[in-house]
Amino acid sequence: MKTCLVVDDSRVVRKVARRIVEDLGFKAEEAEDGVVAIEKCKESMPDAILLDWNMPNMTGIEFLRALRSESNGGTPIVIFCTTENEMSFIQEALQEGANEYIMKPFDSDIVQTKFEQTGLL
Repeated sequence: MKTCLVVDDSRVVRKVARRIVEDLGFKAEEAEDGVVAIEKCKESMPDAILLDWNMPNMTGIEFLRALRSESNGGTPIVIFCTTENEMSFIQEALQEGANEYIMKPFDSDIVQTKFEQTGLL
């Protein structure tokens, strides 16, 4: 079974995203910030990561940089899920190694489409 790490400081967003990815057949884990997320990735690298941008302790972009510098940190498909809609944010995320970008609020159809586009489904 493929795994997905949901990284967001909002418990509600984590629960909604978790439900969506589990309904798509993934085993889901959660992290409330980038610090917790990078530790979880060091323990077991997920197949996919849904990643928020604005979080305390370590932002999404800081997490992405740390992830991609890990051995096999290039493996997970990373999809940013954020309210940041400026082109500069999107470009920075893609340059740092994000595979896709979803605007909040998102729903199961959007997540499924992005998972299909990135080859996760």
